[in-house]
Amino acid sequence: MRRTRTRLDGIRFAFGTLTVLPVHVSRWDREAARSGMLAAPLAGLVVGLCAAAAGGAALLAGAGPLLAAVASAAVPAVLTRGLHLDGLADTADGLGSGKPAEDALRIMKQSDIGPFGVITLLFVLLAQVAALHELYGEGWAYGAAAAALSGTVARLALTLASRASVPAARPEGLGAVVAGTVPGRAALGVVALVGCAAAGAGALSGPYGAVRHVLAVLVGLVVAEVLLRRCVRRFGGVTGDVFGAVAETAATVVLVVLTLG
Repeated sequence: MRRTRTRLDGIRFAFGTLTVLPVHVSRWDREAARSGMLAAPLAGLVVGLCAAAAGGAALLAGAGPLLAAVASAAVPAVLTRGLHLDGLADTADGLGSGKPAEDALRIMKQSDIGPFGVITLLFVLLAQVAALHELYGEGWAYGAAAAALSGTVARLALTLASRASVPAARPEGLGAVVAGTVPGRAALGVVALVGCAAAGAGALSGPYGAVRHVLAVLVGLVVAEVLLRRCVRRFGGVTGDVFGAVAETAATVVLVVLTLG
């Protein structure tokens, strides 16, 4: 009974902190954070399915693949109030500042966005829209599957970023609440689960589809891990902004990989 309650609290935590969906977070402790970050891909799947639905609705309304791509790319931003994109921009400013960790963290906390952040946002959003445009051009199912997988892997990267070996850069904020909460084996178990689900979904379009989906998951997580390690070395740990940057990076890489071949 207690385990079931903890899982439900974790699901609420995942949806309440990673989306704007009206979910009440009943617990804000480390145990709920651990369960919540293990459930993060589920929240990502819901966001991805909403993005796929928006793209499909645009196509049904008579729009072309470009507008469908814009609709799909906009939904995750709306469902997170742009927090992940804001985190990406702030992280880019912090990394690009070339200043010591404390000063870089101070730059990241400022409300304005610097030139590094603007440039990063521009190219990341262009890459997402361009990739989705190409995939929707192949057919609605390809674009929808990509949107769903991208949203899921974006939050899966957060599960890995919350593993026990990754410290927090600050003693406060969301990063401090979730940092180091997820056991390494549990994180790998969730990766395996998502990988199997991705393979199954990709197999609907043929054997190569399964391989391409699994490859997209793995490459997305590897690139996100490279960014995560860079941030840990640069800032001394993770912050909420770093989590946002990791999520957007994984999402973008997944979409790009799915366009290849």
